[in-house]
Amino acid sequence: MAECVYPAEQVYDAQQAANENPHEQPAVMRELQAEARRRGLWNLFMTHGEHGAGLTNLEYAPMMEVLGTSIIGPETANCSAPDTGNMELLAMYGSEEQKAQWLEPLLAGRIRSAFAMTEPAVASSDARNIASTITRDGEHYVLNGRKWYTSGVLDPDCRLIIFMGVSDPDAETYRQQSMILVPRDTPGITVLRDLPMLGYTDRLGHGDVLFEDVRVPVANMLSEQGSGFALAQGRLGPGRMHYGMRAIGFAERALSLMCARAESRVAFGGPLADRGVVREWIARSRIEIERSRLLVLKAAWLMDTAGNAAARSEVAAIKVDAMETAHRVVDRAIQVHGAAGISDDTVLSRLYAITRALQIADGPNEVHLRTIGRLELSRRREADAALVGAGRGTKEERA
Repeated sequence: MAECVYPAEQVYDAQQAANENPHEQPAVMRELQAEARRRGLWNLFMTHGEHGAGLTNLEYAPMMEVLGTSIIGPETANCSAPDTGNMELLAMYGSEEQKAQWLEPLLAGRIRSAFAMTEPAVASSDARNIASTITRDGEHYVLNGRKWYTSGVLDPDCRLIIFMGVSDPDAETYRQQSMILVPRDTPGITVLRDLPMLGYTDRLGHGDVLFEDVRVPVANMLSEQGSGFALAQGRLGPGRMHYGMRAIGFAERALSLMCARAESRVAFGGPLADRGVVREWIARSRIEIERSRLLVLKAAWLMDTAGNAAARSEVAAIKVDAMETAHRVVDRAIQVHGAAGISDDTVLSRLYAITRALQIADGPNEVHLRTIGRLELSRRREADAALVGAGRGTKEERA
């Protein structure tokens, strides 16, 4: 990171600004990716089969943290969303033909992909609200609907969209949705606009996309019809884990900038680092980062040893805690930088936007808190029932 990535950040931004298409991958990124592959730092996130570097989630966590200290870090090692989640879906659920057509070039970094789930007209954090449709017509499925914040769809290298929609509205609640593989150049796909994120235009693009009578072969169904909800949970779980890991990197970068600024900036007769309030901000930031990191590592360990389902509460917790921690640390760093903190002279304003937006992406914090609360209450009821069964009386009797 120190030798290659940090020095390339300004080059990356300059090349992106100079490109006729702002969503085209800057040339310096291709150079960084070639160097990452040469060093064996490629597809580090992939824990499935022979496709990745063979790391566990616990082993990957500190590496993603380090990559996450730079906005462009994960992309250098082919570890950036939405491709990571899409590659995991293909690795776990794709047919051999689907893997050959889409997974292999994604793993090689030759193409990019997009994920179309969120819709502007409904609260998509509840997947039961999804209104887009996937209708069988002979040997094809016909797709209709409007998706937004479809990340990656504006990248010229995007070749694949994974689309989630309702395939059987009469099925039981969690068997109504499916996911299907849609080649990007399929007729009927229209990008209505590129959505900014708190004023920032993302290099990959967040598309507002209209799907009108988009026809794809039946063979493009991912897994089986009706498995969309289960696939979404399988995709989003590891994705939330990766965001938690990356958030620690965001926070560490912000804290480093805060400390450097506090020591170099003089006000009222001395460096800001001598002011008690600034030292408190630095101290609290360190405490919060260490706490969040331990929670991330615990969740990673649980995923490795007990499975994703067993780590569900912890994964939900890190999605809330790690991003809130990163946002607080970035906010303090901005305050120490003063006017420079809200400019584009540092990465802080961009980190502020990202850490705020990611409290909504992949499920808003409130949904994760709801999950944690429900699981905690369920555990408590099970514990009480076990005590009653052991002859220790009811909860009221024990009280």
